[in-house]
Formats: sequence, C-alpha cells, structure tokens
Amino acid sequence: MGKAVVVKYESKGEHFEILVDPDAALDMKLGKPVGMDKVLISDVIYKDSRRGLRASDSSLKKVFGTVDPRKVAEQIIRNGEVPLTSEQRKRLLDDKRRQIVEWISRNCIDVRTKAPVPPQRVELAMQQADVAVDPFKPVEEQVNDVIKSLQRTLPIKVAVAVFELRVPAEYAQKVKSHVMHMGRIVKENYDSEGNLVLELEAPAGMQDSILSKANEITHGNGEIRLIGISK
Repeated sequence: MGKAVVVKYESKGEHFEILVDPDAALDMKLGKPVGMDKVLISDVIYKDSRRGLRASDSSLKKVFGTVDPRKVAEQIIRNGEVPLTSEQRKRLLDDKRRQIVEWISRNCIDVRTKAPVPPQRVELAMQQADVAVDPFKPVEEQVNDVIKSLQRTLPIKVAVAVFELRVPAEYAQKVKSHVMHMGRIVKENYDSEGNLVLELEAPAGMQDSILSKANEITHGNGEIRLIGISK
C-alpha cells in the first residue's frame, strides 16, 4: 500500500477514487498496453478512499453504466487525475520538451536566413523564455503557443519547402523510397541523361536531413536544390 496513489474522478455530481500502482497507471493513461492486474492495488471503487467509503452501485451505474470494478477503474484512469511522482513528472516533461524541440526544428526556419533551426538553439530559446510544457497534452496542441513565446527572441516561423532532387538512375528507386517518407513528391520525371528528377514538398526544417540522406545514398553524386519556401 505504500506505493499506491489515489486516482480521482468526478462526473454527474459523483466523486470516485481508486488505489493504483503509479507507474502502471501512468502507462495506461499514456495509452500503453498494460493489464489491470498491474494497475489496480484494489478492485474497490471508493467514494472516499481515506475514510474507506465505497461508491454505491447506483452511482457507478449512473456515471459508468456498469458496476464492474475493472471497467470502471479503466474509465477513471483514462479520464481522471493520475498524480505524478516527482520522478515521473520530470521524465514526462523532459520527453515532451524533447518532442516539441524536434517538431520545431523539423518544421520551422529562421526567417532571416531561411535556414533550419538547430535543436540546440530551440532548446536554449525555450529555456530562456521559460516555456511551460504540459506533459499530457499532445505536441501539436502546444507548439503554436511555444512558437509564439519563442518569436519574442528567436525569429522563426513554420514553413514548407519545395526541393528539386536530381539523382542518377542507379540510385533512383532507393532515394525515392527514402524521401517519400520525409515529405510529399509533387512531380517526378527523368531527364535526357536518365537521371530521376523529383520535386519534393517537405517541412522546411528538414533541408539538411534530406540533403544528407540523398548524398549518403548517391555517394555525393546526386543534386539537390531549394526551389522555394512558403507558409
């Protein structure tokens, strides 16, 4: 019981609590596959766990449509407040911050140079701006606010770039199969010398990654140029 934490949930004027293993409950909250045997410390659904008061069957039926404690507990974890230990919060915040940094570096450019923004620069700017990160909120729902905060000191914007890749025929299919996962192929044809010419639309921050991959596959025999950048 010393490791148990209480997950609370309120709905339709009713209050519920369950005792869970903090790590297993967090995994379930994050959508990871985990069995209820690992999550629940007890099958009891409480109204007040501290006082040992159980929730009534009528309240369970009213809110969850069932009195099955495991089905109820899963709903409570999915929708309720799962308390985090200090270690869990730090781990989640670090991971979410890393994801946000990677998203911005991949999708944004420096408006002055039109060049990608290195992850280290984004991370430093986030530290300087003291940007708050929500460990549970999806990256896509946070990046707009983060970018607005960073724009006070870091001139960045979200942009899409269009590249032209010219690749010798012997490397054509391998290059194509790789870059199509990095963006969207807009045009494709072969020139008079048999080179594959691709027009690729991709996040502007991926310029270096696309160039690096193309050069790696073609051993430096391919060509890539930036055609344009748009919002």
